[in-house]
Amino acid sequence: MLINCVAYENGTRLNEIAVEEISDYLERPGCFVWVALRDATPEELDIMQEEFHLHELAVEDARKGQQRPKVEDYGDSLYAVMHLIEPEVDAGYRLGEVNVFVGPNYVLSVRNRSQQDFLGVRARCEREPHLLQHGSGFVLYALMDAVVDRYFPVVDRLESELESIEDCIFDRGTARANIERLYELKRRVMLLKHVVAPLMEVAGKLASNRGPALCSGNREYFRDVYDHLLRIDASVDTIRETIGTAIQVNLSMVAIEDSEVSKRLAAWAGIFAIATAFAGIWGMNFAQMPELQWQYGYPAALALIVSTCLILYRRFKRAGWL
Repeated sequence: MLINCVAYENGTRLNEIAVEEISDYLERPGCFVWVALRDATPEELDIMQEEFHLHELAVEDARKGQQRPKVEDYGDSLYAVMHLIEPEVDAGYRLGEVNVFVGPNYVLSVRNRSQQDFLGVRARCEREPHLLQHGSGFVLYALMDAVVDRYFPVVDRLESELESIEDCIFDRGTARANIERLYELKRRVMLLKHVVAPLMEVAGKLASNRGPALCSGNREYFRDVYDHLLRIDASVDTIRETIGTAIQVNLSMVAIEDSEVSKRLAAWAGIFAIATAFAGIWGMNFAQMPELQWQYGYPAALALIVSTCLILYRRFKRAGWL
């Protein structure tokens, strides 16, 4: 679906144009066209390929989707892929995709499987015509910067969830639930890692002196994006390490709880074993049993059994087994 199609000249917005007029504006000196699509159909991509003379391999990747973050240089044009991460109701994340085609006098962005728009990016660029004069390279930077900035709230959300798990990590009876939450959190962190790491390579390539000629006038801006991605990547690695430590602590807590249960069972088993031993001995049916004919024999035996059990109970209590 077409979101907007706008022509710019010397960094200043001219007006929205029809798709059929794109080729006319591309021939004007100092003019470039910025088109935004959402969930583009194959027919729309075919039209854009014809208008902008897009490379067929890049268009094929855009049709298929599910591409890893990357930038491909086709000489007179670039094809970049970036991922968008959007929180869902069930605390999971939905992965969207932005395909950007960049030429000397055009920018085509195709957003798929995402509700996040880039209207604010266009407004920002139009407020800075002196930067928009840099042409399509600056628009690519602005889009990439907007994508990367939307990763920071995701990192903050992951850190907050990790802190909430750490707060209850030593509560009794929560070890299993904590481990399940930690593994689910680790899965989402790995999703972010797989998004950030390749894009960091892309930004580094665009910021280097050996980067594409289309971005030669905007290398310092791409260097800023690269710095942001470095910070995000470092935060993701820290979260991963903390999750690993938290999992080990939870497993240790499970082992400690199991050990405490085993000690309680062993202590009660020892107490009942003594009582059973006494009862077994006095329960033997021999004629010449000691105190068999004594009128206080039965109460005395019970008292001895109870007192022995109480002594053992106190010993186990002091030892922390009960």
